[in-house]
Amino acid sequence: MCLAAAKVPGLAPERLVAHVLLVERPDGLTLVDGGLGSADIQGGASRLGTVFVRGFGPRLALEETALHQVRVLGYEPSDVTDIVLTHLDVDHAGGIGDFPNARVHVHTVELAAALHPSIREKLRYVPTQWAHGPLWVEHAPKGDDWFGFSSVRAVGEDILLIPLHGHSRGHSGVAVRQTNGHWLLHAGDAYFHSGDMDEPRRCPPFLRAFQSFVQMDAHARKQNLARLQSLRAEESANVTVFCAHDQGEFDVLTAAND
Repeated sequence: MCLAAAKVPGLAPERLVAHVLLVERPDGLTLVDGGLGSADIQGGASRLGTVFVRGFGPRLALEETALHQVRVLGYEPSDVTDIVLTHLDVDHAGGIGDFPNARVHVHTVELAAALHPSIREKLRYVPTQWAHGPLWVEHAPKGDDWFGFSSVRAVGEDILLIPLHGHSRGHSGVAVRQTNGHWLLHAGDAYFHSGDMDEPRRCPPFLRAFQSFVQMDAHARKQNLARLQSLRAEESANVTVFCAHDQGEFDVLTAAND
């Protein structure tokens, strides 16, 4: 995504990404987040909304979709059995329509917000992205503790849904344990820029303002951000934390996996 605000020097980063994970499991593939889907690419502003397309400048190219990239890796869409969503915002949920037979895991509070949005929430959700009738799997707000986070739900043996509410009503992080025992924590939109994790924070003005504008619970979002900052600082935690949209974090992890 190429932000319109980036035309003003220092106001916003030149590029944002939509960071999606593909997890290989013995019984199938799991996607963490969905990004934009093929129908979003084809529909453009008429589907995604003029404000989003003009303001965030998504690259509307089929090769950017999870569907295309799964095929490039030699898999079929039917190999994706599960999709775990951080939340249902337009740039995270569009890809679920490309995998209609996959189970779609989401926090029950987030699903309720998307299916029955308030007037304010209608600006962030695009119901046509799930008009195909996904196989929803709701995860209730209760569960175990994980590195100081509570009410954590297991999606699979090595995949956890971690409540990080605030950005949206039921926003969550998704933790994936790798074969070496190290955890990756996809923090979704709990923060937008790697500088948000520094002390003191250093976030481009547009992103800082945008986070405040779209948040549903400021107190919860800031509490979760503080816990994520602490987790990243804990060398013994064996967890790599990253968000959905930071280009630099994406590049570092991509290089590590090459």
